[in-house]
Amino acid sequence: MMERMNKGERSVSRIVEIKTPGAIVFGVGACEKLPERIKALSNGAVLIVTDAGLVKAGTAKKIKDLVSSAGLEAGVFDGVEPDPDKENVYKCLEMVKSTGAQVLLGLGGGSSLDVAKTAAVLSVSEGRLADYVGINKVAKKGLPTVLLPTTSGTGSEVSPIAVISDKKQHLKLGIVSPYLYCDLAIVDPGLTVSCPAGITASAGMDALTHAIEIYTNKFSVPIIDAIELEAIRLIGRHLRKCVQDGTDLVAREGMSLAALYGGLGLGPVNTAAVHALAYPLGGTFDVAHGLANSILLPYVMEFNRPAREEKFAKIADALGTAGAESMSDKASAAVKAVVDLSRDVGIPKHMRDINIPADAIPEMAAGAMKVTRLLNNNPREMTLGDIEGIYRLAY
Repeated sequence: MMERMNKGERSVSRIVEIKTPGAIVFGVGACEKLPERIKALSNGAVLIVTDAGLVKAGTAKKIKDLVSSAGLEAGVFDGVEPDPDKENVYKCLEMVKSTGAQVLLGLGGGSSLDVAKTAAVLSVSEGRLADYVGINKVAKKGLPTVLLPTTSGTGSEVSPIAVISDKKQHLKLGIVSPYLYCDLAIVDPGLTVSCPAGITASAGMDALTHAIEIYTNKFSVPIIDAIELEAIRLIGRHLRKCVQDGTDLVAREGMSLAALYGGLGLGPVNTAAVHALAYPLGGTFDVAHGLANSILLPYVMEFNRPAREEKFAKIADALGTAGAESMSDKASAAVKAVVDLSRDVGIPKHMRDINIPADAIPEMAAGAMKVTRLLNNNPREMTLGDIEGIYRLAY
């Protein structure tokens, strides 16, 4: 029989199950492995799900040529929009059916990867997207999926989550299911070199948000804590360099790995209040997901700091802060380090800087309060008044 823990001791961690994609291929040049790996999934046609920018940049053609070199027919759906809505998914689904695609290849940032994952499920399941919103609503696996990220942020390539907007109702729809894990994730830092500095910055801060929220989560576990703390260290070391010089492959590799680590923690632990408070900014004002998280992160960290001082002190160490001696001072230094990093990579400090009106705060707070799936993970309980207060500080 397990002995009762003494007061003040840390209790044993909860049971955790960790799932991953069927395979992860990581490293500069990893996309060259695509022909041999994709053919093992299916001999059928492939639909590349991407955006117009990657078509213009030539990245989509590069991947299409690799697919074709495996002797497979390849089509391109380039209609993915930033923070895609459900209509965007349905348009992709129409092309899946019209081309007879048997494999979906998501190429791009989190938007393209999430559209590919969602369309893959809807291709073999009855009903509409709304039927699968929530946790474990997907009953079976969709079409085989291959995911190639071109940003280092969402970690969607290794997560069981897809987030799609309902712009008419100003909502973010989260689909969470082990059936959303892809069959093959190819994470090639070389594909992120063309990512513009602004997107590199917001995506990188999004990855930092994932790592911090997973690490300080009410339901955190040691096996995931270790990789999230390393993700925080990697971001502190490499994000500034990626923004300053996008061709720095060492820095790009560090950020790709950090985003991947963040994505791996989304299934067993997931995010918390930063994401819950960010949802109304995206759903109502079309603020990009990574940017919304980036602005809100320091303010939510300050709110949560008293509940996780020891972990915040370790975050400060991971981000390379020095000089603080007490645990309380080190925890405060972690928040300042995030503020400094955000400033250095060009993230706006306040919501007013991105034209969010002050009179929208009560409605946004009411909307965030409904995201209980994530608020329940927060290390410190939040009331409606707390959320309004954080928004006002961030305004």
